[in-house]
Amino acid sequence: MSKWQQAIDAIRAKTSIQPKIGLILGSGLGMLADEIEQADVIPYHEIPGFPTSTVEGHAGELVLGTLEGQPVITMKGRFHLYEGHGLDSVTFPIRVMKQLGVEIILVTNAAGGINTEFAAGDLMLITDHLNLMYRNPLIGPNDNELGARFPDMSTAYDPQLRQLAKKVAQSQGISLQEGVYAGVLGPSYETPAEIRMMRTIGADAVGMSTVPEVIVARHAGIKVVGISCISNMAAGILPQPLSHAEVMETAEKVKSIFIGLVKGLIREM
Repeated sequence: MSKWQQAIDAIRAKTSIQPKIGLILGSGLGMLADEIEQADVIPYHEIPGFPTSTVEGHAGELVLGTLEGQPVITMKGRFHLYEGHGLDSVTFPIRVMKQLGVEIILVTNAAGGINTEFAAGDLMLITDHLNLMYRNPLIGPNDNELGARFPDMSTAYDPQLRQLAKKVAQSQGISLQEGVYAGVLGPSYETPAEIRMMRTIGADAVGMSTVPEVIVARHAGIKVVGISCISNMAAGILPQPLSHAEVMETAEKVKSIFIGLVKGLIREM
């Protein structure tokens, strides 16, 4: 039995939900999982193959239920390379979601603002990404049953879902930024020189997640829409040090706007 099948069997033994939408909730954004109705909560340690999240703001639970009438599966906390996990572990839940029937993944993260027109507390619709982790989860032998050897990434973030997100944001009076997300390894925050480099090559925000999951989702044929919470301005933009406490504080301040946007988007899917 494959490692994916073991995980799927463990999940199906604990829930009857057949999810169509997957949600990956970043630092401080796990409160959205509390909105899920008829929820079945499965701690990661009860699922074979799932590592354990070690970061504050990442609860480490899989939550299945309904949100705005849609059957969803939610990662309340994700895994990062900087925790010491390998790419297989970081992206393992995406493969499991695909096998459970997920067709769309909404990925969220807390990110540092590089675009100087942004401000802490903004929400940014991800239009594209830069893989500055310099690692790809598809390296190695390819299983053609999982996806193509050379998957196309020209529309990694689905254009139709992005348009839908903008429509929902407008209807709610939300000023939704748009931009390119740069994924880096971490866990140290970037230097001011690195931020200047990223701005030069086209990044609008930077974070330590998302890119591996999106690559595997697209390889699996899952549509992706991504939203970053700009939790702070990146190094060198403002004369202040960076901290994870600031990330959590900003996420708390924007939670009602964030929840409203995500729920509205799911309702329209």
